Amino acid sequence: MAVNPLTRHERLMTLARRCEQNAEARPRHHLSRVAHQLYSPECNVSMPCEIPAGAKQVASRKEAARLARGQALYDAMPFGMPTDRAGNVILPHPAGCPRRAFCGCGAAVEVFGKPVRSLWLAANWLRFPRAAPAPGMVAARRGHVFVIREVLGGGNVLAYDANSGGHKTRLHVRSLAGFVVVDPSGAV
Repeated sequence: MAVNPLTRHERLMTLARRCEQNAEARPRHHLSRVAHQLYSPECNVSMPCEIPAGAKQVASRKEAARLARGQALYDAMPFGMPTDRAGNVILPHPAGCPRRAFCGCGAAVEVFGKPVRSLWLAANWLRFPRAAPAPGMVAARRGHVFVIREVLGGGNVLAYDANSGGHKTRLHVRSLAGFVVVDPSGAV
């Protein structure tokens, strides 16, 4: 079952609309009742959940089922940290980086705190001196680059991986197979 990925703004707007729905309305069938019981823990904490005058009840079984699926996804993610289906943490897009082909730029933002234009091309990271896998080191090959956050052993690392698929930035476990580990603090 494919889930349409929503931006953080869209998720918040959906959550706000859900909180605004009429909690006092009598459900017409079971799924409507379930849909009206779907409230975020943030209701009346960080956002109001008052019932606006003339609020419309969930109109259909299909809409109620959609809300129930959305709530199940919301409940499955750790608070404040969206995840993909594999449980990998989805991070915000790196500041100052292009929307496409941004792994090198994202790695530069993670390592140096700003986008470095000469490092947007992943192969340019191979100019740094070779190093052993360690936190802060970068794994690079022609076509992709990521920053090592933690060495897990067995050739795997916890990686800050910009543009890791679907134009997303993830914090997830990656294999170092096929990558060269470099030290970005070394002289070029």
